[in-house]
Amino acid sequence: MQFIKSLKQKVPQRSFLPAFILVFNSLTWYTLSMALFTSTINSSYSSSAALVIFAVNYTGVAGSALLGSIVFPRARRTFLFSWVLGGTLISAFLITVSSNNISGSVLTSFLLGVSVGIGLPSCLAYFADETSTENRGFHGGVTWSAIGFGILLLALLVNSLSSVLAFLAIAIWRALGLGAFAFMKNDETTHTKRSSPTYFSILRRRDLTLYLIPWIMFCLVNFVETPMLEKVFGGFFVSVGFIEFALTGFFALIGGALADIVGRKRVIMTGFIILGLEYAVLSLFYSLPVSWYVYTAFDGIAWGMFASVFFMTLWGDLANGFAKEKYYLLGGLSYILSGFLPILVKPYVEVIPLNASFSLASFFLFLAVLPLMYAPETLPEKRIRERELKEYVERAKKAKEKYA
Repeated sequence: MQFIKSLKQKVPQRSFLPAFILVFNSLTWYTLSMALFTSTINSSYSSSAALVIFAVNYTGVAGSALLGSIVFPRARRTFLFSWVLGGTLISAFLITVSSNNISGSVLTSFLLGVSVGIGLPSCLAYFADETSTENRGFHGGVTWSAIGFGILLLALLVNSLSSVLAFLAIAIWRALGLGAFAFMKNDETTHTKRSSPTYFSILRRRDLTLYLIPWIMFCLVNFVETPMLEKVFGGFFVSVGFIEFALTGFFALIGGALADIVGRKRVIMTGFIILGLEYAVLSLFYSLPVSWYVYTAFDGIAWGMFASVFFMTLWGDLANGFAKEKYYLLGGLSYILSGFLPILVKPYVEVIPLNASFSLASFFLFLAVLPLMYAPETLPEKRIRERELKEYVERAKKAKEKYA
């Protein structure tokens, strides 16, 4: 009952609408455009040529994200508008990928990487600035819940189209993101005056490091294991993706709300324990289909928790009163660049023992809990104490009414 009451108190305000539209549009566009681009490249080029093309793409993402985290805070609204518009043009240009030579595809890959990376940290920083620390988890859960179901529905639509029409549909979808600016406030002075610490000073912070290390461990395990999972699941692997998007969309809402009630740290630790258990089950029973369903369910739950906290909430909490772009870059880049790992690992799948691979994954995920034990809670202690006091008062009232 207390959980339901907390949800009712957290209904997003109208001022949150532009941040929601921008993040929802950007992350769905990124996921779908990269999925289509990857599929087109893999079907058009040899594995060695595809490796070069994807390496250039991730280089573009990383380099542009570093640049954007420095430049965008100076005039965030203007630069974000240009970012969405540029993404629309690049998405339309992707229709040429299947007919390009290797040089053209490399250039297109780089431009796509830039169109993703340069504005993503500022987009998420804008989301954090439009939410309060006490409600950021729930707002992040609402946003990622919409993203999970949105990707699922849009993927079903795009998969029914030809390659050219699919890229055009994604371009149109990206253009719709410009609607966020109709609701966005034009006053940028508050954000432009915020100081932006150096990356060196940020990485020296103990609290950030204690959260960043487990997050990097998760990203490495998640993407290194992807080719192994594809081998084990076979044709079921595609279904796993769709099921997990639906589960992630549902549990992101729950995880985000819990992050504002019991704290970010507990939600994250729970997610890591669930992930460790799912890989432990696979290491013992990966040949049994029932273990596939256990993995799918656990992974969807854990991803929902992580999406609402790691993607949307935590880095904004840690930034506190500083400009948030660099904090979101450190968290986001760890995940995006790890996406290159399956490409590197896939050629060696046949020689890697599956039970050993899954056992190591489980070990490192459980190990990732250790730094979190020493990490400080980023939800204000006052907020947690207020919740505990309210629960105590309600229990006392019920006890009084019962024995009155």
